[in-house]
Amino acid sequence: MNILVTGGAGFIGSHIVDALLRNGDEVRVLDALLPAAHHVPPAVPDGVDFRRADVRDAGAVADALAGVDAVLHQAAMVGLGKDLSDAPDYVACNDLGTAVLLAGMAAAGVAHLVLAGSMVVYGEGHYTCPRHGHVRPGPRVVGDLEAGRFEPPCPRCGDRLAPGPVTEDAPTDPRNVYAATKLAQEHLAASWARATGGRVAALRYHNVYGPGMPRDTPYAGVASLFRSALERGEPPRVFEDGGQLRDFVHVRDVAAANLAALTGLRSLPAGTARAYNVGSGEPHTVGEAAAALAAARGGIPPVVTGEYRLGDVRHITASSRRLREELRWTPHVPFTQGMTEFATAPLRGD
Repeated sequence: MNILVTGGAGFIGSHIVDALLRNGDEVRVLDALLPAAHHVPPAVPDGVDFRRADVRDAGAVADALAGVDAVLHQAAMVGLGKDLSDAPDYVACNDLGTAVLLAGMAAAGVAHLVLAGSMVVYGEGHYTCPRHGHVRPGPRVVGDLEAGRFEPPCPRCGDRLAPGPVTEDAPTDPRNVYAATKLAQEHLAASWARATGGRVAALRYHNVYGPGMPRDTPYAGVASLFRSALERGEPPRVFEDGGQLRDFVHVRDVAAANLAALTGLRSLPAGTARAYNVGSGEPHTVGEAAAALAAARGGIPPVVTGEYRLGDVRHITASSRRLREELRWTPHVPFTQGMTEFATAPLRGD
């Protein structure tokens, strides 16, 4: 197959490109090489048709789509960012860029799309109250966070809740600008599928980590922030009390999920979009991730700061049962092995 990977020079995109090449596919990459993600321009693998252009450039997108069988859309501005001043950039990169791409695909007759989604569309994860069963907590309030009360209470009785894995059928509840743009991408792709008879697999990535992550920027993932601190000889700074549950999934497993979705698209009915969680199924706390990286590097132990970011959620972990059963995907990199490798692996720009 001839595959276009938008954002194919990025952290996840570059691993997907490598996996496609090993699979024998023809690969074309469209990437703007934005400085926030690319301090040093990456090398282009042999055999890749690389196009440096912005996904918002309709002419460049049309050229890149010529002769393509499917698109893996990874191009996006990622992370929580700095503050609301980032909002126009997030909307422009993520939502306008996706709209331009979808319009180009409709014109070119390209009918298969794998979309890089995110677990942030859920907001908080799945919670159970001992008295009231499954409940959805409201946004955390500043007063509680300032007082170190990080666990969201039951909205009906105030009791402590038990977190669990979230499924794709959970209601969406984006709680920051980035999350809102990722959900909008899914809605745009679903509209495109209905209008054109196309097929979409939206892969809701959980906390992806591994070799080639961007260095310490406001848009980097938490694992990269910890790793960068250790490299500077500083302790990783863990927000809240470090007890936030996440599903850390290795980037090689995420690349494999994209290939599985590419194959699975053929079995979806025309005109449909289907979401899939991409997680390891092995929840760990943020504090455990920091401690694992510090131990693997022989560095300074993490410092739990009690700081918080209002847009963060407390617990979000994945049920990836749908991806495993429907697309026959299985993650292969366990947490300890992956974190040990990542502790000394090159970051983007090394």
